[in-house]
Amino acid sequence: MKSLIDELIEDTKKDKKILKSFKIKDSLSTDIFESKDGEFVMHKEIKDRLIEITETFMDFVDVEMFIHDIILTGSLANYNWSEYSDVDLHILVDFDEFNGSKSSDNSGIQSIIKNFFDTKRSLWNKSHEITIKGFDCEIYVQDVNEKHLSSGVYSVLNGEWVVKPEKSTQHIDGRKILDKGADYAKMIDNVELKSKNGEDVDNDIKVIKDKLKKFRQAGLDKGGEFSYENLTFKLLRRNGYIGKLLDVQTKTTDKKLSIEQ
Repeated sequence: MKSLIDELIEDTKKDKKILKSFKIKDSLSTDIFESKDGEFVMHKEIKDRLIEITETFMDFVDVEMFIHDIILTGSLANYNWSEYSDVDLHILVDFDEFNGSKSSDNSGIQSIIKNFFDTKRSLWNKSHEITIKGFDCEIYVQDVNEKHLSSGVYSVLNGEWVVKPEKSTQHIDGRKILDKGADYAKMIDNVELKSKNGEDVDNDIKVIKDKLKKFRQAGLDKGGEFSYENLTFKLLRRNGYIGKLLDVQTKTTDKKLSIEQ
């Protein structure tokens, strides 16, 4: 059995490996894109398969909707792609079309619609293990009016860049990312331990999730994808701590709703 020290050393090595994955590459992924006349365009094989995946997902959702676009976003549409990247496939629809209203006070309806699509895509992603050239494919349904936060967005339908990525010269403070990631990891480990000891951790989980959400959003607003806040969140997602927090939440909810013999 591994000692606690051995596990900590392994975790540290893993986090440093993940940190290196944030390094900016000289080119976009050649598995997804090819260079034509000095411009990166998606391989036809990839484009056709992503459209096929979208159509299959639409059949699964079983709701009539007009697709405004299908876009690839995230690190695979940028120069910071790595072995940890996902094929972030976003299907753009107009949420207002579902309630026939363009009024400014329909946020409640839009929230319901968003939750519906989030649930559908979560079920789809959990029940399918689709990979594109070794990268996991994750589907999202996005309101066409939602602002693009990514610095690289490629239209799969139109075969052109919506937001063309540029190589970033932004300095990545690795020590700061590792230290902040360690802080959140300790909080999550503590919640997991309290849960195993039978303590009610509902509020603790909510506090951490809210802190993470605000922390990441603040980074995206002021520094974009390469802000240390967003990269810290990516570190926690790639090293499994976001998944651990969600797993504790699921187990806590299941235990509360169950009746023991």
